[in-house]
Amino acid sequence: MQQSTRRMHALLSLLCLVPLLVACGGGQQTPPTSSTSSASSATQPTVAPAQPTVAPAQPTVPPASPSPVSTATPLPEPNQGKVNPGYLEFGVVEHLYYTDRERVLQLTKNAGFDWVRQQVVWQDIEDPVNKIYGWEELDRIVEAVYASGRKLLVNIVRSPTAYSASNGLPNDPQTLANFVGLMTERYKGKIQAYEIWNEPNLAHETGGTIRPEDVGRYVELLKLAYTTIKAGDPNALVLAAASSSSGVTNPSIALSDAEFYKAMYTYNGGEVRDYFDIQAVHPGGAANPPDTFWPDSPSYIEGCQPAPNRCWNDDSTHYFRHVEDVRRWMEQYGMSGKKVWITEYGWATPNNTPGYEFGNHVSITQQAEYITGAISRVYENYPYVSNLFLWNMNFAVLWGEKDNPDHEQASFGILNPDWSPRPAFLGVQSLLAQIKQKQGR
Repeated sequence: MQQSTRRMHALLSLLCLVPLLVACGGGQQTPPTSSTSSASSATQPTVAPAQPTVAPAQPTVPPASPSPVSTATPLPEPNQGKVNPGYLEFGVVEHLYYTDRERVLQLTKNAGFDWVRQQVVWQDIEDPVNKIYGWEELDRIVEAVYASGRKLLVNIVRSPTAYSASNGLPNDPQTLANFVGLMTERYKGKIQAYEIWNEPNLAHETGGTIRPEDVGRYVELLKLAYTTIKAGDPNALVLAAASSSSGVTNPSIALSDAEFYKAMYTYNGGEVRDYFDIQAVHPGGAANPPDTFWPDSPSYIEGCQPAPNRCWNDDSTHYFRHVEDVRRWMEQYGMSGKKVWITEYGWATPNNTPGYEFGNHVSITQQAEYITGAISRVYENYPYVSNLFLWNMNFAVLWGEKDNPDHEQASFGILNPDWSPRPAFLGVQSLLAQIKQKQGR
């Protein structure tokens, strides 16, 4: 596959992310590939949001000039020694394709993140018709993350057209197993975790329609992927994909996450418990502060009329604390032995993307308060969560290059289009340093 074609696909994959589905006054929205960026929630509470408890530290921002990508294999830094160390870790979602990844990763390290989550678009790497694999750019990403001392979670999505006309779940799950088998052989010890698919309760992610009886397709895919990854790299962790935080059930749009998790956990007597290590979760946030929860929040916010798809506060799926619902379902269906990783969470700020108007009710200062509040909440109250990945680090830079710095994905970022830190970067940097000090690391 030609490099220019792969670059075009990588950039187009960003454009294909659609807003998250939510049940707001009975209205429906088409959700995005990224569940956090599609948070369909948001309301301004009547109580003032808590101020950050930490004084932000100034980050060391690397120089603007790009650094050459090293292909050497460095010795691992200490934090690469154990994949699942037993204390809460912190990650961030990044886009490292065709960008100044050395600079992004230096900022990642400066902020205190332990992990990077990178989405890998399967169809951009494998060309089944011509039997060609284009690994080169992913090789550079994996080596760069490894050299930075961060650990890497990859999220594999989108089948090649030869395996699925809609680029949804492959018709034959063995084709994905073959692909991840090649990945584990190629990147053993350098990719520490694999998240199999993204939000498979959404119709556009699975192939066009989704019903409870279709969930077994995903379980069969996960089973083969898990078995293959463990055979190639027994130390790698395998994550069951996060469902989109959606209260909508419509075969052409989505299956509510409550129905999805029930169907997944009860399929073939609950056999899925033997085929994943960690359950990924994507709690929404919209404009709701992280400590609020439906139905306890206000029924409206200033400037937001209580009409369908306007207030994003009439269902639990619009709240960060929806992770508590998912944990309850895990316990109900016998999955309480599994830990949770929050692989996307965050808050949008003012943007120009339809479906993400909740971001217009969150200032950049409130974004910092909500993100640090969510981290503190997880650290203090959710012992079953062992990792959480903020959405996102550098998408504002990418959208700035495309001359749309007000895109919703950019608004979720903790960097500005010119690489300067937002208040959220500074707040996270200071808070993670404090938590790590308490953890003794």
